[in-house]
Amino acid sequence: MTKAWWRRAATTTALITAAVLPAASSTAIADPAPPPAPAQEARPAGTTFVEPHSGLPKPPAVGVVRTELAGLHVATPHSMNGYSRAKFPHWIKQHGECDTREVVLARDGENVQQDEKCRAIAGTWFSEYDAKVFHVSGQLDIDHIVPLANAWRSGADDWTTPERRAFANDLVHSQLIAVSASSNRQKGDQSPDQWAPPRHAYWCTYARAWTDVKHLYHLNVTEPEKAKLGEMLDTCER
Repeated sequence: MTKAWWRRAATTTALITAAVLPAASSTAIADPAPPPAPAQEARPAGTTFVEPHSGLPKPPAVGVVRTELAGLHVATPHSMNGYSRAKFPHWIKQHGECDTREVVLARDGENVQQDEKCRAIAGTWFSEYDAKVFHVSGQLDIDHIVPLANAWRSGADDWTTPERRAFANDLVHSQLIAVSASSNRQKGDQSPDQWAPPRHAYWCTYARAWTDVKHLYHLNVTEPEKAKLGEMLDTCER
């Protein structure tokens, strides 16, 4: 299995964060060594656009994601033996004092102000999961769309630490989002058949993001998970 996905994430993550900092440019940042994209992905290769206040990186269109979903490997979840969040190092420094959490807060909020340590001290955030609005960053969690423990059970138990670090801090793909702490903790490490955003209007984006991340990182799904993702993707066409 090719490991190009995590090499790409590792080399681009530090560069991309510059686009979300207050004094940074919003111009495109070129990926120095993009791998060949699978034919079914049908997405531009070589350039990633990240702008302040742009929110979750846009996942592929529903037609592309349905193809990705059909190609996911269905398997029984792996054992949790040996699992620890420490095996997915986060949040790492991305640019100066800015770690991954602060980069996502700056990206997903409006009128975000940061102190000299890059901490968000003001701003407005809309939690896509439950439609709540916040003005205090401490009331937000940065959610991994595909939770770390779920990834472990889906194949990340075989990864190296650098691979897991890239996954846990992925700013390129639809993997990290600022949401209410309460919704993130209700979700825990559950898959979509066990928990889905209470705000049904977000089901389409959530299912597209979850499926795309599993596809990009070659992670398994369960039968109930795959069925629920298909149901959630149906909301894209209503």
